[in-house]
Amino acid sequence: MKNEELNIPFHKYESSRDAHSNVSDALDGENINHVQELEAEFNEYIGSQYALATSHGTSALHLAMLALELKRGDKVICSVNAHPSVPEVVRHFDAEPVFIDIAEDSYNINLDKLESYLEENKSKKLKAVIITHLGGVTVDLDRVYSMANVYGVKIVEDASDALGATYKGKKIGVTGADIVCFNFSPHLKKNICNGGMLVSSDEEIMQRARLLANHAMVRDENALEYIYDVIDIGNDYSLSDLNAAYIRAQVKEQDASITRQKEIASLYSKALDGVAHIAIPDMSNEENPFSLYIIKIDKNRDSFAVALKEEGIGTGLHYIPLHLLTYYKSKYALRVNDFPVALRSFQQVLSLPIYASMSDEDVQFVIKKVKKIAQTRV
Repeated sequence: MKNEELNIPFHKYESSRDAHSNVSDALDGENINHVQELEAEFNEYIGSQYALATSHGTSALHLAMLALELKRGDKVICSVNAHPSVPEVVRHFDAEPVFIDIAEDSYNINLDKLESYLEENKSKKLKAVIITHLGGVTVDLDRVYSMANVYGVKIVEDASDALGATYKGKKIGVTGADIVCFNFSPHLKKNICNGGMLVSSDEEIMQRARLLANHAMVRDENALEYIYDVIDIGNDYSLSDLNAAYIRAQVKEQDASITRQKEIASLYSKALDGVAHIAIPDMSNEENPFSLYIIKIDKNRDSFAVALKEEGIGTGLHYIPLHLLTYYKSKYALRVNDFPVALRSFQQVLSLPIYASMSDEDVQFVIKKVKKIAQTRV
């Protein structure tokens, strides 16, 4: 196959021999509880004490809000540059999301602005802060946890892009948050199956989450299996055994995937550094897992993406700032310029394909086309 015939999607799912074997076991009715195995293996992988598998990453976030007993009128802070699932789970409780602009040098929440808001808005209604690790890159989490102690708020981490990522050598999930939510089929990088994981070191939070994850149903172990009671309002957040079987292999292979993603990021950056109209990501953070490789296009980002699509290369956008979306813009009377850093970033960012199954040939093809299109910019 010639290079010119390549087609590089923004993402494609990985399907390993272990994944096929696990799925076959599930389909053949082998006596394996893949959900329980996944939870145990996940705890071992990140070093956590409690893990609860859910049907999706959004389910994990929603269940986290239930576990924190979020109520009408409560407030939850999040970055304005996050996936809509983040404020969405807050609004389902008739609670209010509070948006904070991003830092100039990253796509994550600005901690100075977060601290200012916490200082100026001390209230019992302020329940939690959701920290999104965009692309698996973390903010100064020690500072975040310190703020939480000072201002009495819970910290929930959206680790949709951060499976296997680390902060000061510790895996995300065990660095000090109250709840961490993972997504095995993250935004724009859809897997063949869905699944999420809720992690906490707080036994009381996990007991409540596990109760509510199955309609708050309780059974007497000594009674018939079909006898049950319902003691609260929950929902069905359960992960299927078939999805769990597949995801078990994904977790097992994640460290190797991150190693390959870092190699691809290095290839991209070496080739694209200094190319006119393109800014590459900061390569100095050795803990960046490069779940995303985000460049900036100094003008006409959308036409650049269209040109790449015509060359057979898929791209992503992380994200459209929440204050530009019709529901939140109208609900909270937000103006376009209310979050200037996120707005500026949104107008330029573009995510290139990056996943472990990409070959060096694939990567060089993307580089070649990016350079070609960059030369047409004026």
